[in-house]
Amino acid sequence: MIDRDTVEKILDTVRITDIVGEFVQLRRRGANYVACCPFHNEKTPSFSVSPSKGIFKCFGCGKAGNAVTFLMEHEQMGYAEALKYIARKYGIDVHETEESAEETQERLRRESLTAVSGFAMKFFSDNLFGTDAGRSIGLSYFRQRRGFSDETIRKFGLGYAFPLYQFKGSSDGGDHSLVTAALREGYKKEALTESGLCVEQAGGRITDRFHDRVMFPIHSLSGRVIAFGGRTLREDKSVAKYVNSPETEIYHKSRSLYGIFFAKSAIAKAGKCYLVEGYTDVISLHQAGVENVVASSGTSLTTDQIRLIHRFSPKVTVLYDGDAAGIKASLRGIDMLFEEGMEVRTVLLPDGEDPDSFARSHTKEEILAFLDEHETDFIGFKYRILSEGTDKDPIKRSEMIRDIIRTISVIPDRIARSIYIEECASLLQMRQDILYQEVSTQRRKRIESGEYQKRIMEDTPQKSGEQVREYGGSQAGTPDISVMDVPEKELLYYILKFGERIMTFEDEYTYGSGTPVMRITVSQYISAQLEDDGLDFSNPLYRKVFMMYTEERDRIMKAEPGTDSGTLQEKILRHLVNSTEADVPKTVIDITADGYKINVKEYLRSMIPEENVIGRTVPRAVLVFKLKYTESMCRSLSEAIGKADSSGEGTAKEDMAKELKVLLQVRGGLLKELNRLA
Repeated sequence: MIDRDTVEKILDTVRITDIVGEFVQLRRRGANYVACCPFHNEKTPSFSVSPSKGIFKCFGCGKAGNAVTFLMEHEQMGYAEALKYIARKYGIDVHETEESAEETQERLRRESLTAVSGFAMKFFSDNLFGTDAGRSIGLSYFRQRRGFSDETIRKFGLGYAFPLYQFKGSSDGGDHSLVTAALREGYKKEALTESGLCVEQAGGRITDRFHDRVMFPIHSLSGRVIAFGGRTLREDKSVAKYVNSPETEIYHKSRSLYGIFFAKSAIAKAGKCYLVEGYTDVISLHQAGVENVVASSGTSLTTDQIRLIHRFSPKVTVLYDGDAAGIKASLRGIDMLFEEGMEVRTVLLPDGEDPDSFARSHTKEEILAFLDEHETDFIGFKYRILSEGTDKDPIKRSEMIRDIIRTISVIPDRIARSIYIEECASLLQMRQDILYQEVSTQRRKRIESGEYQKRIMEDTPQKSGEQVREYGGSQAGTPDISVMDVPEKELLYYILKFGERIMTFEDEYTYGSGTPVMRITVSQYISAQLEDDGLDFSNPLYRKVFMMYTEERDRIMKAEPGTDSGTLQEKILRHLVNSTEADVPKTVIDITADGYKINVKEYLRSMIPEENVIGRTVPRAVLVFKLKYTESMCRSLSEAIGKADSSGEGTAKEDMAKELKVLLQVRGGLLKELNRLA
């Protein structure tokens, strides 16, 4: 476990924009930064990052946290792993204390998969550069047949896996089995099999998955090695051209793009991503200087991969070679790009060229000039591909038109759809109204089939317990937690935002006190008001946040007497935001985020800053809390009295009736007080 001082140093040093900006393209908006949320699908940015507070918050899906929780959510890291990631970024030495056996096991499980994958990349690279066979077979392939420089080979971590017959007793005296090397270095068999690097045979023996192949490591968005692709150099058609890592705990093929780690900054800078098919396409273009390029690695394009691109740019250009069959097979993936709101362009390379060969035979300037000149709208491109041979076949032509209309129908933006319909009407020599009608029909069919609803359910996070509640009846004498949610959240809002500010009351706003209270903080005032009436938060999570706030405030004041109120408030909030207690950081961020709207307001529509009127708004919020608490108890007592009538419990009914009478009197006084303040 990382010791407290190191954790504090990491949290003091980290700048949240440095961390989030590695994975999302941030745009400044005032004092904050905004982006499309990386945790759910959206077209309009609702993801906000506050550098001053060190927090992020999505007002769409509700995800919130600090730099550490962002890494935990986005990269599926453990808490300690996320802290170490930040520490490495800023060059901070990590000092650890003893951790529990369970914590150690959970941490080591994921770390071991990443570690053994990193070891494997180095092992394959050493094979490539450090052995005679590696240099004569693997390195010569990369250098001569692919034209990769040694710098490029090392940048992408390319390597070589020996044939099985050379694992032992090879001419250079080495044992080139990854299993042997990894076990010798202390890696466990479980890590080798769970990472997909090795395969377990009968009897428990494990062997290398990759052999007699050149190796392409696959990196995560953060640059960790998570998988491999191995290409055979043999011409034997019975041997699979590529062998790829299976899905593992750290590698999900549908969510990974080859080259994204090396391309993300260039994509954001250029405002455009080039999409190709294979590993060598990406590497050759990078070597030529065109770095904003990624590959789907030969798999069908997925929604998650598209959204990964969309984080850095909404514009994508798909590069095609002249293979008509391959182009037609990939058209479905292009429809998905449109469906995710991407701006799609296409480039058809010259006959006989693919991105790899074209990049190797042209300079960066020539490549970019060609791409700019030959970029075409996808609808027009699709028409050219599908219209071949349809001139004299009405059935094929009608199928082609419907196919194009299906593509237009998935475009979410109405204006973009209209523009495409106008262009298609001219291209297809058809009336616009017919095309509009057919697009509407296609969209209606998708709605009726449930496809839209399915996508919405997939894209919309499930509401939290805070948002979805069971409105069951309360027990007699206890408030309904659902009714108390808003007023309790109001009090937490004032505590978290203005807790250590001194409240100043005007004489006519003493709220029942004999003389004006002239020096008391917001948190002290709310605590005193609740304690005087024996009240507490009914929501356990809010109660925990309030308790943690008070404990941390008292701890800081004792350890650092004389701390000014602003610094004290900032330190308390940082403690809560960085807490490992379940749901505490998210609750604090939800309430303190700029988008949170309070219900109890007074003069807030004017130009007066909110902190200048807390002497009125905070007491009013306390009164509303007490009123809702009282009304909720009145309702529960009334229900209990009704049940007592039917059960014949006379004594219990009388006691509850007396209590209800007192509560109604209290309610009347609170209403009077609030009306006077209105």
